[in-house]
Amino acid sequence: MKIHEYQGKTLLRKFGVATPRGVACFSVDEAVEAARTLGGKVWVVKAQIHAGGRGKGGGVKVAKSLDEVRTYAQAILGMQLVTHQTGPHGQTVRRLLIEEGADIRKELYVGMVVDRGTQRVCLMASSEGGMDIEEVATHTPEKIHKVFIDPRTGLTDAEAEGVARNIGVPDAALAQARDLLKSLYTCFDQTDASLAEINPLIYTGDNKVIALDAKLNFDDNAMFRHPELAELRDLEEEDPAEVEASKYDLNYVQLEGNIGCLVNGAGLAMATMDIIKFYHGAPANFLDVGGGATTEKVTEAFKIMLRNPELKAILVNIFGGIMKCDVIATACVDAARQVKLGVPLVVRLEGTNVELGKKILADSGLPIISANNMVDAATKVVAAAKGTH
Repeated sequence: MKIHEYQGKTLLRKFGVATPRGVACFSVDEAVEAARTLGGKVWVVKAQIHAGGRGKGGGVKVAKSLDEVRTYAQAILGMQLVTHQTGPHGQTVRRLLIEEGADIRKELYVGMVVDRGTQRVCLMASSEGGMDIEEVATHTPEKIHKVFIDPRTGLTDAEAEGVARNIGVPDAALAQARDLLKSLYTCFDQTDASLAEINPLIYTGDNKVIALDAKLNFDDNAMFRHPELAELRDLEEEDPAEVEASKYDLNYVQLEGNIGCLVNGAGLAMATMDIIKFYHGAPANFLDVGGGATTEKVTEAFKIMLRNPELKAILVNIFGGIMKCDVIATACVDAARQVKLGVPLVVRLEGTNVELGKKILADSGLPIISANNMVDAATKVVAAAKGTH
């Protein structure tokens, strides 16, 4: 689950991370009033969407008068903001953050992620703030400093101070930087975050260390422990099909191809997409129905996939373990009848009760294309999508 920058900064402040003062706004008049309330002579007008690269896309502007605040707010609010993370269609800006200006002496980068290899939280930091960390990693990897945090001790004073020194924090600001990094780790740990990124983290002309940005993502599986965080979810920022899928415990991600995929298990789903690509097809989605695919869930899955106007065929690829093949076959037949399926359906079953499952498909009277293995399934669904099967 993702949240907006202004929500992330509110959360960070609760854990002792310094941020600029700012106000979330939903209209131009609110933006102007926010700037007036904040006071000062410089304000930053920032688009609030769940994507990075907002500045390059025109979604972040520095205003030096209330008239400029109004002008920028009018331009940004409601715009279709396109960045390298939104895709070519962009995202509609529905919220703004009006923030006080900052005396930036140096921009730094700080991020935390869960490293599966070490099973620890990895603190990454760089002197190259304000840039995409992927670019830094590609061209100057030596400028990225990492610490794999021992969960028994947390981030220690020595580790935090060492990282701060490595990225160029001056001596006068070292203590603040150390405390900020430790507070960031506490926030990450206690909120079950999967990503925390401050880009840029700045130190100012008067040697203050401040989080000028905040990107926080959380583990969906832990939201039952954090109802206060779940309330921050902005459904307007998410793909409507993915939101609908989540209501039925379907793990769904929209892609740009024309072959729908319905699979049980994330690993098999990835392999299914890979083999479709190998045989020159293009998956339209990632869809993991898990181990309990009822007729209702399969029906909803078909409905969601069929909303894609580019869809040309569907591949159901099931390995029956917990999910028995006869159950998924019955669900597919019932779902296909309910939605009046109008695109070719290829089904590959393997595992528990596979022969019974295949008989149910064969006896259904529906034009279901049966496949014997992954290669057979991929070649048949690619052909069906091209209209050559």
